[in-house]
Amino acid sequence: MVMTEMHRGSCHGRDNAEVDVVKAVADVEERQQHNQGGEGAWEAARKACGEADAFAIQSNERGIVARDSGAFAWEIVPIEVPVGRGKPPVLIEKDESLDKFDPAKLKKLRPSFKENGGTVTAGNASSISDGAAALVLVSGQKAQELGLQVLARIRGYADAAQAPELFTTTPALAIPKAIANAGLESSHVDFYEINEAFSEKINVHGGAVSLGHPLGCSGARILVTLLGVLSMSRLGTTEAVVPLLTES
Repeated sequence: MVMTEMHRGSCHGRDNAEVDVVKAVADVEERQQHNQGGEGAWEAARKACGEADAFAIQSNERGIVARDSGAFAWEIVPIEVPVGRGKPPVLIEKDESLDKFDPAKLKKLRPSFKENGGTVTAGNASSISDGAAALVLVSGQKAQELGLQVLARIRGYADAAQAPELFTTTPALAIPKAIANAGLESSHVDFYEINEAFSEKINVHGGAVSLGHPLGCSGARILVTLLGVLSMSRLGTTEAVVPLLTES
């Protein structure tokens, strides 16, 4: 969301706010789209387009299984969307992107950013989508005072940084640090929920490729989805990791 005239200050009246998705998914230093950064990461790892497609298909299949089993029911609040004068509103109560999944078509899509040897397509990258998510963070003491049911506890966190064009692999640097800061080892982690904008323990209910990647929403969304995974787990006390990608 961009306030276009705020550099001049604001008086009484109406201010204009614009949503510029192109700018929102661009690296301000390299002036390239995030998906182009995804191409660079795949090249560095020497991965082929077929592998990216296979990962995307797996993500969608997991998402469909989770949706059909009711795994997302507790975390989604249905909303009514007006569609026009004289027409009843449409009730949205599930993620729409999963309905568009067609594995045969996905495999035939051409690369979007690099014609020869490219890997990122409209099918194996997260789609542009709308959404909102919210959660409540409280101290253990306050939760006890208010009688709230605690869904999970934050045991540790960390951050990491590298060149902007390498942003897609930065979570691999932050995850070990966060696990260590929590006093754990990787073998203790039962689940990972990773924002796979471009998996037994990883994204077991699907990820951003299948469920969508609404700008400004994904951080809370993947955490809430992970809470659902933990609540359905039969492992007893579980440890999980949530990494996020950001650029500054």
